[in-house]
Formats: sequence, structure tokens, C-alpha cells
Amino acid sequence: MRATLGIGRCLAGAVSMGLACVAGWAHAEAPAEESPLGLAYVQTRDMRLIYLDPTLAYLQPYAVRTFANSMAWQRRVFGWEPYERVTVLLKDFSDYGNASAGAAPTNNLNFDIAPLSLAFETYPASERMYSLMNHELVHVATMDMHTAQDRAWRSFFHGKIYPEPAHPETMLYSYLTVPRFTVPRWYLEGSAVFMETWMQGGLGRAQGGYDEMVFRGMVRDDAQFFDPLGLVSRGTRIDFQVGVNAYLYGTRFMTWLAYAYSPEHVVAWLKRDEGSRRYYADHFEKVFGVPLERAWQDWIAFERDFQKRNLAEVRKHPITAHRNLLPSSVGSVARAYYDARDDAIIGAFRYPGVVEHVGSLGIKGGQVRRIADVKGAMLYRVTSLAWDPASRTAFYTADNYALRDLMALNVDTGEERMLLEDARIGEIVYNPVDRSIIGVRHANGLATLVRIPHPYTEWNQVYTFPYGVVPYDLDVSPDGKLLSASCSEVNGEQFLRVWELARIREGDAKPLGQYAFGQSVPEGFVFSPDGRFLYGSSYYTGVSNIFRYEVATGSVEAVSNAEVGYFRPFPMPNGELGIFHFTGAGFVPAVIQPTVVKDASAIRFLGTEVAAKHPVVTTWQVPPPSTVDPDKLIVERGAYAPLRNLALRGAFPVLQGYKEKVGVGYHWQLEDDLRFASLGITAAITPEDAETRKEMGHVALKYQYLGWSAQLSWNRSDFYDVFGPTLRSRKGLAAIAGYEHAVIFDPPRRLDWKSEIAYYDQIDALPDYQNVEATVDRLVTAETGLHYSFVRRSLGAVDDEKGVRWEAVANLQHVHGENIGQAHATLDFGFALPLYHSSVWLRSAAGGSGGDRNDPFANFFFGGFGNNYVDSRNEKRYRDYYTFPGFGINEIGGKTFVRSMAELNLPPYIFENAGTPSAYLTWLRPAVFASGLVTDPDKGEFRKRYASLGTQVDLRFSVLHWYDMTLSFGYAVGYRGGTRAGDEWMVSLKIM
Repeated sequence: MRATLGIGRCLAGAVSMGLACVAGWAHAEAPAEESPLGLAYVQTRDMRLIYLDPTLAYLQPYAVRTFANSMAWQRRVFGWEPYERVTVLLKDFSDYGNASAGAAPTNNLNFDIAPLSLAFETYPASERMYSLMNHELVHVATMDMHTAQDRAWRSFFHGKIYPEPAHPETMLYSYLTVPRFTVPRWYLEGSAVFMETWMQGGLGRAQGGYDEMVFRGMVRDDAQFFDPLGLVSRGTRIDFQVGVNAYLYGTRFMTWLAYAYSPEHVVAWLKRDEGSRRYYADHFEKVFGVPLERAWQDWIAFERDFQKRNLAEVRKHPITAHRNLLPSSVGSVARAYYDARDDAIIGAFRYPGVVEHVGSLGIKGGQVRRIADVKGAMLYRVTSLAWDPASRTAFYTADNYALRDLMALNVDTGEERMLLEDARIGEIVYNPVDRSIIGVRHANGLATLVRIPHPYTEWNQVYTFPYGVVPYDLDVSPDGKLLSASCSEVNGEQFLRVWELARIREGDAKPLGQYAFGQSVPEGFVFSPDGRFLYGSSYYTGVSNIFRYEVATGSVEAVSNAEVGYFRPFPMPNGELGIFHFTGAGFVPAVIQPTVVKDASAIRFLGTEVAAKHPVVTTWQVPPPSTVDPDKLIVERGAYAPLRNLALRGAFPVLQGYKEKVGVGYHWQLEDDLRFASLGITAAITPEDAETRKEMGHVALKYQYLGWSAQLSWNRSDFYDVFGPTLRSRKGLAAIAGYEHAVIFDPPRRLDWKSEIAYYDQIDALPDYQNVEATVDRLVTAETGLHYSFVRRSLGAVDDEKGVRWEAVANLQHVHGENIGQAHATLDFGFALPLYHSSVWLRSAAGGSGGDRNDPFANFFFGGFGNNYVDSRNEKRYRDYYTFPGFGINEIGGKTFVRSMAELNLPPYIFENAGTPSAYLTWLRPAVFASGLVTDPDKGEFRKRYASLGTQVDLRFSVLHWYDMTLSFGYAVGYRGGTRAGDEWMVSLKIM
């Protein structure tokens, strides 16, 4: 008892010292008027808005207004009272807008403020801040709403607990504190899209043309409708729309519920108030009186009938005939061009099983030729593509979800080069008259028309549009005199506009002509070869048809009556028009005759039916931002410094392992609002015995701030050491400081420089090798290295399928009065096989060390799969250079080494209905590998050869909707000098 009390006092003292250090760091970080990251904030009763200052300061009042109105709506409709202020971050790190939301450990919203992509009208034509604020705040409200029981758990755990792999217990704690975080994605996104639609006065995907088209196409093609289990296990993986299916199905189901029952029923289901049930599916049955799965089947039956009636309505007038150019879809598509020389289509495509690419589709033979991969492709638009037939050059954009690069590609040779890096220019079109490229640059929330003269080494600003005015889908007339673009206004109105290129280059942005499409997106309009017409698509009649705009008169006529939807027209020989028509598997290239259509039937929209049957949704519109005076709401302003905003976000009991013993402890987690800075403190006790009396107390502090990190531990313990056999716990004192810097940050291409210095005292094993006894009890190490990765995977893949990864690391160990240097390097190279989602990887490594051969600090050690029975690290541990399945952990040693491995990753099997919606199998992935290892290859008398042949099968499953688990089974045989040395079985469960 006395020992326990003493340890408790030590642990309390350590925690107090850590908190005092935090206060000291916060005080010393920066003067009050400065931010180390160039961030400023304003604060109201309900929000803290953080933004880049001064570049985004102009958006601050508008963001406060939109938040205030949306927040008032959440209170009125949901009865939500936030558990704490909502932190809102405005940033500009992407060329296309997006947003994310969370409710743990704090309520937060993150906005990329660039213009949104309206491709295929997959996003409503509304002002982006207004739309995103409404959508994302619904997420926060539905997750943060709480009962008295939830508040009690939040008080007990000192906050809302965010699940962390280092402490798997947090999955349970998260469910107790934020129960409505534990829901499927279709529930989160479907509820937000449904509510957002009516918050915007009916403008949204709940009554949008794209969603209607998707389900109409599925009924026409007699395609499979996924049930709730099949949707999350298979539907969001094998389809070209992947995760967007969660939006589609979720929104449609919510809309049907509102129609069949009432919008008030939907609100009651989403609310978390007294008397509501903790689990979303249980609460569904309480509100609607039927199990969720039965209601889902009722919706599917309704949907089939609803869309059959829509199809019958469309067929009242002759359907435009199309001739397919390929027998199957090409997934998502960019703008396409007809290549007269090769009688082919030049375009960019994204579909499951193949990395997104610029390619050529042969019209006569239907052959598909991949030319070059597109780095950072978009889901629907793939890339922005321009075509110069004279030089056989396709211009396209890379890093489309980051800062766009402009690339040039010779379609005959496949040679590509970067023209402008991080230029942030897209919507590109080639002007054949002066060989320039016209495009639109997105920066600081504004859209700027730019011109890139040949030879494309610089860009020139032509005209910057006001906030909210965004041109897209540009084209230049064949004579180079006219520029066309679709254009979105700040109020959501959509126009097709034509300018005289010479005049707009002089700053005159008044269009020569325009046509108002209302809030239907005019998409992909391109000039006819004679420059007389512009052809493009729009849901103007409810179905996406091809329209013809006459430049001279401004008149618009439909030239198709599509059954499902036509898009992306491009002129073909003999007056034909190439188009892409929608199917459940993606877009299929085809040809139509553009004949003027006098009559086309309108379809019924399910959202419109909801409003007619339940007019309450028409009262849900959020007022415009102009109704709010932000100055009356702001109570505080200043510079945002992460360390000054560190606060306790959670404190909870943990299970810890130490040297095959199981103990208990407590963890404290401190973070700032943006999670730029954090301090984690873990204190634990394991059982006492005669040998480890001095090792029963355990303390670990881990601090991170941007690229800096520091760790301090005494008898470090770890949850996963409860299971073994790989042990992370270590005896004694460890003090580690590190720094990580991204030399190249161009995802998926990245080069990181990592450095670390460490001091160890009273150790009994080497820090990196658990089974190697330390010959001294004190050690100082320093390590630095470069780590490069550029790996790719195709849509629907479960592992990397091609690319390069390497590292070069050097370290120095100061031990028993001398310095021992070591260095090692690895190189991995992989390529995809024609077999669906399969690949071959060649992995190699080599290293050398100074010092005495008999000194364990002067050796590398290898052996084992390296997986714990329960683990949090990568399940493919056999790929690490220091593992070697078929031998014991750290069994093989050597001062120098050369290691190589060949690995074959076989196609995965995707499950559909194996389990329940809250616990289901996702995929099964087999792999085989063969490794060779030579230690001391430079010293014949010490040289030894080893080999390993093995296989591993990984079974991925999901628990509680968000937590991916991987159960791995492995077997390997080890060989020493050609003689079988033993074998190894491996079973491991990777958590999160």
C-alpha cells in the first residue's frame, strides 16, 4: 500500500510538472499581438473563426454572418445547444472548395474557400460559403447533440473522446461521449444534404438533377440497389463514384422518409434528446415504428416504381438514338477532343482497376490506349484538358485537389513535362491562332482569367472576377476571336457567356452575349467547327440534354431527348456530335446526330414531391447573410497561437502492458483548437514482484508542435505489449527530441527529412531490438534521414499498386566512450499487373555499421513477421527491412547486410453482405513473398545467407462504422544457407 501511494504521488507530480511546462511554453511562444502561423481569430458566443491573415480577412465578416444564421436554424429546428464553441478554420490550400466537420474532441469546421466544382451538377449551384456552412453545421449538430447521460460521460472523461489507435479503449469512450459519431457515413451525409437542400430554399441534391439521373439510370439498367450493409461494405468500393454513393443513397433515403412519413419524423430521428436511444438504428425503430432495414427495402420498392414512371414520361417523346463507341464505360471523364489524324478521342478517364490517366479511345476498333497517369485526379472531372492537334500535345492539370500544376503531354510518344508548378490554373483551353492557353486561376477565394503565352513559361492576369463570380468550362472559337464560359454568380444564378477575347484582355468583362440557365448548370459548352454554335449540356428540362446556343442570336435549342443523361459534347466529322451518356457503371462515349428537339417531357423530382406533400420544408430556408451585423456578435479578436490555446480535451483510464505484465493507468490529452499542438501524458502501474520492484511505475509524456516533437518516459509501457510478442515497452529513462520537415510536399509524392536525438539511462535492452541485451545502461543516439514516397493506387484498390519508395538513414550512437556510426537505405519499386488490383513489388535494403563486431550496438538485427497478436502498426510488417519471417525476433545479426524481396499482391475479394451494418467484412487480400538476406557480405569468414518464403492473408472488417480492423494470418519458412531453419505462424489483429 505504501509503495502504491508513493508511486501515485510521483505520478501526480509528473502530471503537474507536465501541465506547468505547458503553461511555460504557452507563455514563451509569441507576443500576444503575433501569431507564429499568420493566423487571426474572431470570437462570438457560439464560434471561434480562425483564418489566414491578411489574405482571407475579407471573408471574415461574411463567414460570421453565414455561421450565425445557420446556427440559429440548428437551434430552431434541432433544439441544439452546443457543448462548446465551434471552431471554424478558413484556409486556401486547394484549388477547389471543400469542407469537413467534427464533434470530437471539439466541435470544428474546416473550409477550403476556393470555388466548388459543379461537374455534372453533383453540387448545387449556390453560394459556396452559405451552402457549405449549412451542410457542415448539420454534421456538427447531429453529432454533438447530447442527453444528460452523455453530458455525465463527458464530465467523467473531461471531454468528448476522439478514438486513438494508441489507446483502443477510446473507441468505447467515444461512443459514450459522442454516440451519434458512431453512425454510417450515409447517415451523416444523407442527413446533411437533405437538410442543406431545404436550408437553401430547395436548392440542393435532395431535388437535384444528378441524383434523379443516377437512380433513373439504375432502374432503366435493372442495376442492383445496395442494402445498408452492401452499401458500406461493397457499394462505396467497386463503383466509379466510390464514397459518393454514401451521399447518393443517404440523401435519397432521407428524402423518401420525409415523403413517406414526414420531415418532422426525419428531424426526430436525427435529434439526440432525452428519451432518444443511443444507437441510431435503435432510435430509427422508435421514431418510425419499423426496423431500418425494412424501411430501406420499402424505399427501394418505391424508387423503382417512381423512376419507371419518370422513364415512361421521358419516352412520351422520341428518344435520341446514340451509337456507343465503346462497349463499356470509362468511369468519370474530362473534356474530350476528336483526333482526326488517328480517328480517336483524346480524353482523361477514371474508373476502378486502373490508375486515372490521359488516354486515347480508338473509334473504329474501340481500343483504349493509356498515355500518362494523372496525378491528383478529381472524382468526376478527372482533370482540365486542352488539345493542340498540330503539335500533338495534350495539356492537362495535375494536383487538382491541391495547387494545380500545368502539364504538357505528347500523345504519340508519351513524353510529358511540367510547364508551371503550383500555378493554380485550370479550366484550360488552347487558342490555335496564337498558340496561347487561356485558363482560370483560383487563389484566395477569387477566380482570375489568365493567359499563358507560348512557350508556356509564365502566366498573365487578364481579369479577376468579384467574389462568388466563377467562370468555368472555357472554350475559344476556331478563329481565336471569342471566348466562352459557363459562369456562376454569387446568388447561384448560372449563365453561358461569350466575350470578345481582345476586349476582355483589355479589362472589359462585359459579355458579347449570354443566356441565363437559372440555377441549372450549363456544362461543357464548346464551339462548333464553324464557330456558329456552342454545344453543351444542362438539366434545364430536368434531364441532362445537349443544347445548342447560337452565338449571333443568343437563342438556345435542345438537340437531344436523353432517357437518362448526355454530357461533355465534342464535334465529330460529318456533323455528328460525340457525347458521354450516363450508366450505372459510369460514362460511355457515344455519337448522336444533333437534331433540334421541339418537345421533351419534364420528370418528377422526389424533393419536389416532398415539398408539395409536406410544405413545412418550404419554411426551413436560412436567411441571407446580409441580415446579420457581425460587429454586434464579435466579442473578442486577436492572433491565434496554438500553444496559448492548449486545453484538456480528455482524461481516461487505460490498459498498459510492460514486460508481459498487465497494468492500469490514466491518460491526459491536451490539444489546441486546431490540433496543431498536443501533449499526451500517460501514467500507469503494473504488478510488483521481487525482480521488477523498481519498474512498477510508468510515466510517458509526448509533445508535438507542428514538425517538432519531444518524448520523456520512465519505464515506458504500451497497450499492445499486453499481447506481444513484439514489445515496445522499455526499462529506464528515455528522453527524445525530433524534428520532421517536408522537403517535398506534393501528394502522393513526398520527401521528408526526419531527425532525432535521444538519451537513454538504466536500459536493459537495445531501444530498437527487444531481444538484444544492452551491454551498458546509458546511451546517446542521433539519427537523420530522408524518406521518399511516390506510390499510386487505382480506384477501388486496397493497397498501393505502383510507384517508388525509398529511404536513406544515418545514425550515430555514443556508447561506452566511443561513437558508432550506422547507415542503411531501402528501395521499393512496384508495378500493376493486368489482373484486377494486383501488383508486383521488388523491395531491397542494405546497411553497414562501424564499431566492434562483438558489440551489439554495432550490429543490425533481423527476424520474425514483427506483428503483435493485437497491433496498431501496419499489418504488412514483413515489408520492413528489419523483419525476416521464419526466424525469431532479432535472431539474425550482422554488421553489414544486403536484403531483397519479391512480393506478389493478388486481387482482393470484396465482400458485400457478410455481417451486420455495424460489424461487417470488407475485403480479403492475399500476398506471397520471397526474401533473401546476406549478412556481412564483405567479410567472407562471417558471411551468412538466409532466405524466407511466405504468405500472408489480410481480412479487413469494420466495427461501429468507422473503425477498420485487419485480421492477418501469415506463414513463412526460413532457410539458413540453403537448409531449412524453421518456420513461423503469425496471427495478428490490427486495430484502427
